[in-house]
Amino acid sequence: MIIKKFKELGLKLTPQRLAILNLLEGNTKHPSAEEIYNQLKPQYPSLSLATVYNTLEVLTRAGELQEIRIKADKRHFDPNPAPHGHFLCRICESIHDLDAAPLEIETPLNIKGYLVEEYTLYFYGICPRCRERDGSKNR
Repeated sequence: MIIKKFKELGLKLTPQRLAILNLLEGNTKHPSAEEIYNQLKPQYPSLSLATVYNTLEVLTRAGELQEIRIKADKRHFDPNPAPHGHFLCRICESIHDLDAAPLEIETPLNIKGYLVEEYTLYFYGICPRCRERDGSKNR
């Protein structure tokens, strides 16, 4: 499946690119390019950060990844390109998928003359694990 995906995109399938795809497949941690690079560099000494960024850019443009800019200083990537919300915990800074189905909007959508073609939902707060640890369940 992964090999077919790369061939459809017209990309040469290198061991480094295959490793990036394997790391992303089913990954719910929403890693940044730097995190992917740091995780794969020990097994692939010739891997460059540019290769990671280029691969992520191509996959994002092809609609295979969702780029998440929930943090101002870093881009994260989600292998689930379907529209869904993301939640950033302000305590542990973890990113979680959030079922925001009641807020989902069908696109394209015309609002007062604006043609909405796509949108992003970001939520900020405290995740269940941090709430439990801090005893702030009722916040």
